[in-house]
Amino acid sequence: MESAIKSIDWNLIIRLREGDESAFRVVFDQYSQKIYGLAYHFLKNREQSKEVVQETLLRLWEHRLKLDSEYPLAPWLYTIARRVTLNMLRQTATSEAARKKLWLTIHPEHNETEEGILAADLERLTSHILNTLPQQQQMVFRLSRFEGLTYEEIAARMNISVHTVKYHLTGALKTLRACFNQSEILFPLLLFFFFY
Repeated sequence: MESAIKSIDWNLIIRLREGDESAFRVVFDQYSQKIYGLAYHFLKNREQSKEVVQETLLRLWEHRLKLDSEYPLAPWLYTIARRVTLNMLRQTATSEAARKKLWLTIHPEHNETEEGILAADLERLTSHILNTLPQQQQMVFRLSRFEGLTYEEIAARMNISVHTVKYHLTGALKTLRACFNQSEILFPLLLFFFFY
């Protein structure tokens, strides 16, 4: 399934990079409702949510040459959509009264479907990046972030020094940050979804 999704994204990204408008239409059909739902969840305003969809897809088209066919398209789109939505929230909340009104209209609900899709996409991309790391670095990262072990516990389990654990974890995080920055995905977003 993952390889099929990657293949579809790879094909779309290649076509987008070549300026293929029919590929853009496929992306629009596939993601516009999801982006709209994500924006509406925060904005509670149909017109503004439509603007978020337009702005997100416009940025996709404008920056299509920066797309990397090695990474899925969905996390990139959702990251841009969230950024545009947050900018719109900031613009809307220009006065204290506007802020109060805005926060009163936002319900503390979670759209588990959208968040689940985003989390799954981020998890796939993270897993792909982790698999490229050296074996010992992978193991340190997984023990720390997925199993919640301390540096000392990891050092004891792997029979290495605490200093080596810190070194490997720092290296893994640098690689993840670089890969996510390259695909324009916010690294803090990754940390939020997986480590908090």
